[in-house]
Amino acid sequence: MSGDSILERCEAQGLRMTGQRRTIAQALDQSADHPDVEALHARAAGIDPNISIATVYRTVKLFEERGILERRDFGDGRARWEDAERDHHDHLIDVATGEVIEFVDREIEALQRRVAERLGFDLVGHRLELYGRRLPRKS
Repeated sequence: MSGDSILERCEAQGLRMTGQRRTIAQALDQSADHPDVEALHARAAGIDPNISIATVYRTVKLFEERGILERRDFGDGRARWEDAERDHHDHLIDVATGEVIEFVDREIEALQRRVAERLGFDLVGHRLELYGRRLPRKS
């Protein structure tokens, strides 16, 4: 990850950063999850109550087009957003609750590289999403 904030990357790209875009970038920088537009709007409106949901939609689309955000679809019908420059990680999605758990597993990473090599490829990237239900706790 570059270490730069979303706001800093927007400015580095020469995007015109209005006060509302700055607020949305700030809300994204403070997000540890994968917010959808409604959640992001609620967070941004907590900072600036004048931000409309339409402004949030336009802003995330702009940030996506510029490679600052990545759109994620975890099968629940809602587009979610995350910083495009975060360190690599995979996702485990709880289909019952929609909770998204980020993880990195060295064995999975090595296996993916071996599979690509066996098929004659140099792996340059991947996206892994696992879907499941929590197992009942053993007593």
